[in-house]
Amino acid sequence: MEAGTTDPSEAAHEVVAALLVRDGRVLLCHRSAGRRWYPDVWDFPGGHVEAGETPRDALARELEEELSILIGEPGPELASVREAGLAMRIWLVEQWAGNPVNVSPAEHDDLGWFSASETDELRLAHSSYRSLIRDTLSGLVR
Repeated sequence: MEAGTTDPSEAAHEVVAALLVRDGRVLLCHRSAGRRWYPDVWDFPGGHVEAGETPRDALARELEEELSILIGEPGPELASVREAGLAMRIWLVEQWAGNPVNVSPAEHDDLGWFSASETDELRLAHSSYRSLIRDTLSGLVR
């Protein structure tokens, strides 16, 4: 997630992200320490919406580019994060084709599957992530 700017007078960067869930765990990507924005933190996979692209199309493209997975229709939109320079939407993704692998090593230096309690020990990219993960995983328990 690259916010790009914190000047509220400039247009917000439109960003999409996925909360990928498998077996009661979420997939997080560790942002490389050398990244300009949000270095050395765990983040949801995703990225910027390009000109002429719908947010859902951007989500599918970003997940293919970053993780080499193909998604169909994502689940519900779980959250929206709005800050100066950033407008991010996060979707639940429970089904995909392929096995997530890090195909963007310049962007992420690690991937991991985490339970809600395991995220307590992680530095996350946004303060809202921990409760979003916990609430989503607890809501999916059947």
